Amino acid sequence: MKRICPSPEWPESWRTSYKYDLLEIYNEKSSLGYAYAYERRFNTTLGLIESALPFGSSIIDIAAAQGNFSLALAERGYKVLWNDLRGELADYVKLKHETGDIEYLSGNAFDLNLGEKFDCVLISEVIEHVAHPDQFLINAASIAKPGGIVLMSTPNGCYFRNNLPKFSECPDPSIFESLQFKPNSDGHIFLLWPDEIQWLSAQSGLKIETIVYHTNPLTAGHVKLELALRVLPKRSVRFLESATALLPFPIRTRVTTGSVTLFRKPSDQI
Repeated sequence: MKRICPSPEWPESWRTSYKYDLLEIYNEKSSLGYAYAYERRFNTTLGLIESALPFGSSIIDIAAAQGNFSLALAERGYKVLWNDLRGELADYVKLKHETGDIEYLSGNAFDLNLGEKFDCVLISEVIEHVAHPDQFLINAASIAKPGGIVLMSTPNGCYFRNNLPKFSECPDPSIFESLQFKPNSDGHIFLLWPDEIQWLSAQSGLKIETIVYHTNPLTAGHVKLELALRVLPKRSVRFLESATALLPFPIRTRVTTGSVTLFRKPSDQI
């Protein structure tokens, strides 16, 4: 993935994407908590895909934004289709492309005539931005091949600092439709709880193979722990993060900020 330099002529969406790239892939030190949390999610997501699919498999990366997952997967030997509502971001992603098979298609992935199904549908940090996560996951399942996977990462609704409503307790999610698709954490509508992920899986006809709950408050720099990250060696942060994974499930889901779920589409499902 190429390192790029900003230009005064860039549109606003490119400048915003570059600010995130500084933290996510260029090792900017202004927010270690954000950088550590992103690294954990990034590595967990790619690791699960590599464990489930051989190289050369087809992947659609929905709401792929600045394309870091798309580019990394292409570099690892997957055939990737980058997709986002903001079509102007495609040219930003192309600036960073170095190696690998990647194509670009802007628009709402579920309204497009894709002409094919995919071995993997990647929905990374997007389902929390929609008013109807149940229909969103059903749509994602519909473009996965039989026997393929849907890989979803999303903030953990069970995290003790979450104050957003539960989707399963909302009588009319349509009231949030005007707020859909906004970027960043300000655009979060519902954060899914563990029981909701189980329910949504059944609704969409998908089978859960793996759920990884990740990123404790220290790793994320929450509750005033950002200062601790500046003095602790990275290996210590990683050790404590690994220790979090050994906690009993009810505790682990309360103290982790994110989840990554690997769903499998049954082979007999069209």
